[in-house]
Amino acid sequence: MAEHPRLIFTGNVIVDIVMTIDAVPEPGGDTIASSSALTAGGGYNVMVAAQRDGLPVVFAGQYGAGPFGDVVRSALGASGFDVVQPGLAGLDSGYCVALVDASTERTFVTHAGAEGHLSLSDLGRVEVTARDVVYVSGYSLAHPVNAESLPGWLEALPATVRVITDPSPLIGSLDPQALGRVLRRTDVLSANAREAAIATSRTDLAEAATLLLGRIRPDGVAVVRDGSAGCWVAGSGIRNSPVLVPGFPVRAVDTNGAGDAHAGVLAAALSRGEDILDAARRANAAAAIAVTRSGPATAPTAAEIDALLAG
Repeated sequence: MAEHPRLIFTGNVIVDIVMTIDAVPEPGGDTIASSSALTAGGGYNVMVAAQRDGLPVVFAGQYGAGPFGDVVRSALGASGFDVVQPGLAGLDSGYCVALVDASTERTFVTHAGAEGHLSLSDLGRVEVTARDVVYVSGYSLAHPVNAESLPGWLEALPATVRVITDPSPLIGSLDPQALGRVLRRTDVLSANAREAAIATSRTDLAEAATLLLGRIRPDGVAVVRDGSAGCWVAGSGIRNSPVLVPGFPVRAVDTNGAGDAHAGVLAAALSRGEDILDAARRANAAAAIAVTRSGPATAPTAAEIDALLAG
């Protein structure tokens, strides 16, 4: 049995093909990228953020073989994560084309691969202890095999295991039944402003956070990220809920991976027993540092977060 809490990550690691452009071209148009990079991404960025803030990581997701699978396997091998699955030999990993424009906004186009084939028998390889934090991504629920296996597996977890769910930009197209089951076992829901608005049909983020709170476990917490403004936090134990936890003013260079940094550090802080508002402030600091750097896996170290908080 693990002596310390771990992040059990059930999401996807894929390859990010990141291109920096002036603007997304109109339909039928074209544009020249000023830079490009190919790297392991997707859920990899959340795990890196959590690990850099001191939370050991167990990667429970699937991955493949082939050109993109080789990139994923290499990154996982060098990561220091505990990798549970042996991988799938007959299927490549998926990839995502991420376009980062001059406003630092990012636009994604994703092709699925082996990460979409996480079965219930695969999840049976994962040993979860009472102190662990289980992380679920909406990207997983977009794949039929994962969407069939994850809800039941989550429901069978011990009641003391904390589940964090990030519904992902695909929230509007997810199967409502599968998503509903996952949310009912979720202790902390972390969404960005767009995702919260889609889920609740509300543009007022405080109101959206309150509505989301009603969809998760009793005594849970809903966190709605509002970019540089910080994040709204709603929870039954929070005085004057919902509360806006302010962000940190920085000059953004690339917002790709900022939400991942926020989510990973939020998980790490909560695993140490930090109060949700303190954890949200720490996550805001991590996201602020991340956007000052180019690339998806730009989460800061614990020391860098500590320095910003102390300043």
